[in-house]
Amino acid sequence: MPHQCTVCAKVVRSMSALALHLRSHTGEKPFECSVCVKKFSCGTHLRRHRLTHTGEKPFECLVCNKKFTTVDNLKTHLHSHTGEKPFKCSVCNKKFSQSGNRDKHLLTHTGEKPFECSVCQNRFGLARSLEIHLRCHTGERPFECSVCNKKFSESGKLKRHLLLHTGEKPFECSVCKKMFRWAGSFKRHLRRHTGERPLE
Repeated sequence: MPHQCTVCAKVVRSMSALALHLRSHTGEKPFECSVCVKKFSCGTHLRRHRLTHTGEKPFECLVCNKKFTTVDNLKTHLHSHTGEKPFKCSVCNKKFSQSGNRDKHLLTHTGEKPFECSVCQNRFGLARSLEIHLRCHTGERPFECSVCNKKFSESGKLKRHLLLHTGEKPFECSVCKKMFRWAGSFKRHLRRHTGERPLE
């Protein structure tokens, strides 16, 4: 039996789905991460978030065997194999394989930086960028290496660190097949083939 939201009239299939939907109006986030105290509106989002602390990557790409913490990240990654770019800029119609890249691109049109740091007044285009920046003031390092227990302020830094333990080299040159651990080293290497000079 369908149930209707009294706030926006959206119809959902069950009472539990309605209760979850209502949190989008109330802002209630009853599920709290015991590591970094971040809160979530539903248990599924909390369970997915916990993987960022453990480094666990249960979702594997069947094309290249790369692993991901969430099925959504795997789906986004698959666009790199298919060439699909489903996210379009509403201003210039440029297309992107990831919604996050599209959102960042949109800021190049507006120049908008609506998120301000309450400590140093630096401004940011994305709420996520402000969230990461705030850790330089608080010293918070919520992402812990499951191998050596070293802690990091950003999930990306933990991912790069984990490569030291695994020995993985995920970046392969399509010209000479040389493998690289770091994106920066890979990009510098590519310039040898293209003849491109880095910006001074």
